[in-house]
Amino acid sequence: MTTLNHLLAAALWGALVLSSPAASADDLSGAWATDGSACDKIFVKAGSRVTFRDNSELFGGGFVIDGNHVRGKATTCDIRSRKTVGTGANAVTHMLASCASDIMLSSVQLSVRQPAPDTLVRIFPGMDGMEMTYKRCAM
Repeated sequence: MTTLNHLLAAALWGALVLSSPAASADDLSGAWATDGSACDKIFVKAGSRVTFRDNSELFGGGFVIDGNHVRGKATTCDIRSRKTVGTGANAVTHMLASCASDIMLSSVQLSVRQPAPDTLVRIFPGMDGMEMTYKRCAM
């Protein structure tokens, strides 16, 4: 391969990477913790299912995204709609979810951006500067 071919291949690869689409639902799937170093204290894998350990809240918060389902320690949500605005690391995914806990049902807006593959930032619309960062746990 000539130098020109190498340069063209590198340019094409760079264009593909820079034009990659926003995070898809599959990119968000997994166990997410506020403290990535405490994943083993927050979550446990039983077969193919990730669950919360007893007393996990002592080590940080977290949730599990599995397709259109989001599970927290005491709440389960079904994502009803999803819309991504923007591209790349600045893309924000807005989700409307129906959530249920032991004592109530509610609709919740979840807005997130994924600045890196294993980092998720929850944004609270209408509350400028309010964000929570989560790290993906290897399960």
